[in-house]
Amino acid sequence: MKKLWKDNRGFTLVEMLLVMLVITVLLLIMIPNVTKNSKLIGDKGCEALLSMVDAQIQAYQLDTGGHPQSINDLNSPDYLEDRFDEETGTLNCPNGSTVTIVNNKAHADEGE
Repeated sequence: MKKLWKDNRGFTLVEMLLVMLVITVLLLIMIPNVTKNSKLIGDKGCEALLSMVDAQIQAYQLDTGGHPQSINDLNSPDYLEDRFDEETGTLNCPNGSTVTIVNNKAHADEGE
């Protein structure tokens, strides 16, 4: 049987180093963008949670005829029970802010 490939050498050290250099440069470009976007994603998630809490405040008003006194009034199976932190009993945004109710609107406290 005749050999089709006569030259069975592998990659040279220089070729492997060039591939590693290209991968390293791509990682150096990509990592800062990922960390920058994670803060943006957390902020957008907080905005979405605040919109959902506002909708639940309106549902509470329709159900009870009154305004919730605090965010804990929404900690029931009918509203946002599954969103509350079980250990602290607070409602937290994806970016770490604590959600409260101010003037019948959801508000994220940045002081956490």
